[in-house]
Amino acid sequence: MIQRSVPVVAVLAALLAAVPAVAAAQADAGGAEVTFTKDIVPIFQRSCQVCHRQGEMAPMSLVTYQEVRPWARSIRNRVVNREMPPWHIDKNIGIQKFKDDPSLSDEEIAMVAAWVDNGAPRGNPADMPPPVDFPDASEWQIGEPDLVVQYPTYEMPAEGPDLFGAMYTELDLEEDRYIRAIQTRPADDPSRRVVHHALSFAVHPDEEQMRAAGDDDVPAAMFLVEYASGKNGEVYPEDSGLLLEAGRKMRLDYHLHSIGEEVDAVVELGLVFHPRGHVPEHIRWSKQLGINNRLLDIPPGKVVRTDSYAVLAKAARLTAFQPHMHMLGTYQCLELIYPWPGWTAQTETVSCANFDYNWHLVYNYEDDVAPIVPAGTILHIISWHDNTEGNRGNPDPRNWTGDGGRTIDEMGFAWIGWYDLTDEEYEAELAARKARQDAATSNQQQ
Repeated sequence: MIQRSVPVVAVLAALLAAVPAVAAAQADAGGAEVTFTKDIVPIFQRSCQVCHRQGEMAPMSLVTYQEVRPWARSIRNRVVNREMPPWHIDKNIGIQKFKDDPSLSDEEIAMVAAWVDNGAPRGNPADMPPPVDFPDASEWQIGEPDLVVQYPTYEMPAEGPDLFGAMYTELDLEEDRYIRAIQTRPADDPSRRVVHHALSFAVHPDEEQMRAAGDDDVPAAMFLVEYASGKNGEVYPEDSGLLLEAGRKMRLDYHLHSIGEEVDAVVELGLVFHPRGHVPEHIRWSKQLGINNRLLDIPPGKVVRTDSYAVLAKAARLTAFQPHMHMLGTYQCLELIYPWPGWTAQTETVSCANFDYNWHLVYNYEDDVAPIVPAGTILHIISWHDNTEGNRGNPDPRNWTGDGGRTIDEMGFAWIGWYDLTDEEYEAELAARKARQDAATSNQQQ
């Protein structure tokens, strides 16, 4: 189990570690000068330009040397601090293999830092790689959906309190299908700026009327996916899925906030299905676990740690980790507390992440490293909130902050993706993974 006083320790450690790496970058290049055209552009093409190009969501383009050069010092700071590209997993703790990871390696960070420290030279134009033909920004992260659900437009006023509610729409689905990837997104930039969060459910076709009539016997809704600022899509492992039944309606529980201008807010839900007739081996779940909202007591000028717990009644394979806090949230960890006795190590910290309110990222574990846990495992969620002037996202460090649904209130929990395993499946998966690890170790020794 890790011990931390405040999460800033991780940031300082990363900065100190980068110092020798900067010098090493020049040596790794064989003593040659690090240049934009030869060394930096490939890094930007892989991890930056999908957002940092003309007409996209980032505030500046990083495609040409003329566009990049004025921002060189700022780029260095954001890259060395691991603020950009947005991927906030702590590189020093836990699992490090994730699907669609855009983050830079230590060597790439050192290369960018060395380039800037040497005056950000352009280099030979002939070394410039061909431009990347990026997909249109309107394309989905999960691939082309088999079905897109568009919720009704909400006319958000320019000023006023945060708004909470539910809206309904039809589900154009003729037969039951299993979901294998899902993504919620605001339909345009103005919508993105007013949508704090949005939760999608498949519901009984008469739910809206039943709730309006005050009926106490409304059938249970099936939760599908959550959206919050900057969230990416969720892709399930190949052998898992979630059943979406035909004949349902769709409900969106929304939280919207005003931004000083009127906005016609539109939210869309994209769904990719398994092939017709295919029944995956496992049902993939996604839930808020380790909720500690009511424990939150964040005095002005203080950094506060809170701990919360959730028990998995069945053996499971964890597929995704997504911290959820608001503007004071800075750091969160997922620790596994294994049943006792029978384990030589009682606890294991599998993931920690810095937190940026603008990027509610879901970290999808690579299949070969996704945690496999026995029945009775406790998920320990550890969250840090920073209510000091040093927190740049803090709206007012003079105020006490606690639990609440508004943007200026706080929350603390994790969205966890997983699917259940039988005890036999758990033992088999554990044995198979150990065999692969033993084989890899043997190959390395040879």
